Amino acid sequence: MPEPKITVVGLGPGSPDLISQGARARLLGGNPVYFRTTVHPLISELIKEIPGKVNSFDHVYQEETDFSTVYDRIVAELLSAASNGPIVYAVPGHPFVAETTVTNLVAKAKELGTNLEVVPSMSGLEAMLAELQIDPTDGLVICDALDMPSALSTETALLVTQVYSQMAASQLKLRLLEDYDAEHLVTLVKAAGVPKEARQESIPLYRLDQISWIDHLTSLYVPKVANLQEVQTPFSLLPLVKVMERLRGDGGCAWDQKQTHETLKPYLIEEAYEVVEAVDTQGDLELMEELGDVLLQVVFHAQIAAERNAFDADDIVKTLVEKLIRRHPHVFGDTVANTPEEVSRNWDKIKRQEKAAKGDQPRSLLDGVPKGLPALMTAYELQSKAAKAGFDWPDAVGAFAKVTEEIKEFGEALSAQGEEEQASEFGDILFALVNVARHLKIEPEMALITACQRFKDRFGYIEKEAHRQGLSLADMTLQQMDELWDQAKVLENR
Repeated sequence: MPEPKITVVGLGPGSPDLISQGARARLLGGNPVYFRTTVHPLISELIKEIPGKVNSFDHVYQEETDFSTVYDRIVAELLSAASNGPIVYAVPGHPFVAETTVTNLVAKAKELGTNLEVVPSMSGLEAMLAELQIDPTDGLVICDALDMPSALSTETALLVTQVYSQMAASQLKLRLLEDYDAEHLVTLVKAAGVPKEARQESIPLYRLDQISWIDHLTSLYVPKVANLQEVQTPFSLLPLVKVMERLRGDGGCAWDQKQTHETLKPYLIEEAYEVVEAVDTQGDLELMEELGDVLLQVVFHAQIAAERNAFDADDIVKTLVEKLIRRHPHVFGDTVANTPEEVSRNWDKIKRQEKAAKGDQPRSLLDGVPKGLPALMTAYELQSKAAKAGFDWPDAVGAFAKVTEEIKEFGEALSAQGEEEQASEFGDILFALVNVARHLKIEPEMALITACQRFKDRFGYIEKEAHRQGLSLADMTLQQMDELWDQAKVLENR
């Protein structure tokens, strides 16, 4: 009984000059030859030279309705034929470039112990690179039109094989429009490596399925997006989005399924403050994790919105990219802004133009401060907006004089007025202090957070020292605790 053996040969892209000598020798060696398909420019001439029996699997493509079944049948028939003796299996191009039958055949042959030899020729990819005159080391993603990845990067060029019909081109166009602008120029390449038949044409993406000469030898080249203003989705949140879809979907997490935009509000605020804490502690791993938690909140809200067909995560990214480009004309346009102050003025001007375009005319210069901000941040924003209209102290000295005035009024309210007036005057002190901080370029919210952390650290020192001395805080006098407080301050400054 002859040993089972399959020799897989590549036929090259179609030119007689591009099939390897080894592949041609195996085809003419006398063993039965099986062509995956006879739809290839070389085969009509090769068949005249082949001395043995010639077969093809064209009939399988006609009998089956999906490609996975076609590939399974081809592999099974090849292994069955090889059990009677050595055979040759010929595929277009290179055996390991976009040849699913070869990949499946290698796995099955190894499993069954069938001897397998691969004799390559030039692939259609090299021929296409020559036609397009591009260098793949500059960045190139190669994929199959029949199995497009769920996430694409528009920052890397793309080469799509097996654009075999206008229907396939139409489906591919719809997929690419998720990430590219409709006007993005792409290039169709037909019969690369076959001098008499080679053809290419550059067109806007929206016309992809309008080209009549598309056939089984056609591929598509999609250049990377050079202009950021063309970017639809510069990066993908898809893995995170898919996890959130699963958590919110049938069989998901009961807690996640229950959440709404309203119930998630406190979590977003909490996660933002945890990012601030990670920045203060300067822990990169902690900061990375906390930023991820903030991103989770964004995707959570996006998924809830997507479920009511309002918007999704990709819409958020697209809108943000467009806004950043629009509000930085000094980077992406011809506007000149050399200082942070000029940038800020341009930003505010563009924001007003955007609101006017939406028909959203502000009733006051102080409009636009979010209601959910902490009180210190609200005071800071209100004062900053008023200052742009000239309603401001000239410097921190003048602002601090107002603090002194407000403290005096608060002292008067303490001795002679009720709780409501006392609270009002106390609020005026805080508001005046924020004004001083603004003039000194101090973020009052951050300053208070830092002060709270110092208080925690110093009080923790008191607790630790009390424990070391065998005391509880209840046993200590205020003077003893104050002495330890002063010790903690001294240790901070070392």
